[in-house]
Amino acid sequence: MKQYIYSTIIFIMCSLFYRKWVVAQTDTLMVSQNNRRSFQHIQDALNSIPVNTFKKVVIFIANGTYNEKLLIQKTGIELLGEDKDKTIITQSIARDIWRCNHPSDWGVATVNISASDIVIKNLTIQNTYGFDNNTNTVSCSSDTAENFSKIIRRDGHQMALRTFAGTRLKVINCNLKAFGGDTVSPWNVTDGMFYFKDCTLMGGVDFYCPRGWAYAENCSFIATTGPACIWHDGSANEDAKTVFKNCRFDGYKGFLLGRFHKDAQFYLVNCHFSENMANKPIYLVPTQNVIQWGYRAYYYNCHRTGGDYDWFKNNLTTAKGSPLPQQINAQWVFRTKWNPILNE
Repeated sequence: MKQYIYSTIIFIMCSLFYRKWVVAQTDTLMVSQNNRRSFQHIQDALNSIPVNTFKKVVIFIANGTYNEKLLIQKTGIELLGEDKDKTIITQSIARDIWRCNHPSDWGVATVNISASDIVIKNLTIQNTYGFDNNTNTVSCSSDTAENFSKIIRRDGHQMALRTFAGTRLKVINCNLKAFGGDTVSPWNVTDGMFYFKDCTLMGGVDFYCPRGWAYAENCSFIATTGPACIWHDGSANEDAKTVFKNCRFDGYKGFLLGRFHKDAQFYLVNCHFSENMANKPIYLVPTQNVIQWGYRAYYYNCHRTGGDYDWFKNNLTTAKGSPLPQQINAQWVFRTKWNPILNE
């Protein structure tokens, strides 16, 4: 009995020490447009972080509109806005224009991430190109068309958030907006793990298009245009999946839910669709890719205003392992590889 008491005391003391150590290992940087003692620009705060730091760094961003493109290449950073509707990071970038003068996508989004263990909270991140422009023609030296001109559509690729190398991204209580496609592009097909909670996502075709493992809970998806809201690439691992729990889908009249052209796996649990959603299930785009694991779109307790369609009736029992609806959560998605709700 004494040994048990001693062990418990030691465990509690170690836990308290660990918590104090974690707090001590966290730096906080301030960004404000109205405080001269703070960083005026978010990227300046990011650039000030030592390359080899072992500390977690929280960058607190005061309310304001920050006309910045962010390049995040250091691990263990949290961007924390003061208010998700009043702390705005914004750019106007068309991917088709960007690629005229750049060899890669690095820098194509408002927020570009090539690092792991990144947390983004209480922010609006937007790419306004499609809201600000109509379809037009630009000079493009990399294009093979006659006179090196290129037509730029207002509903083309416009990324608010794009990941490159890296994994374990958390986005909580944020607005992620664009008019065109690929608004939110968390891409790492081999080991990408991405967690979204309490967010509003808006855009055109495939405006939420994770590669790897992704989990979205209590999020709203709003389609501005295009032939699909959601897309997934799970071609590197049969277990890879994108999961939506307690999410809502709305958009223009006749918007389509989703599509894929590589191996994909969709789970939608307790989701709600607006009356505007078309009667067309998540579909395979004609492709040269070999689909290894077949058609995998699974639903439980999903409903549509104005009446349900037959294609999203309950079918979890047909999924591999026949998971129960109560099992489907973030821990189930990421298994033992990552616990995103730890210290949320």
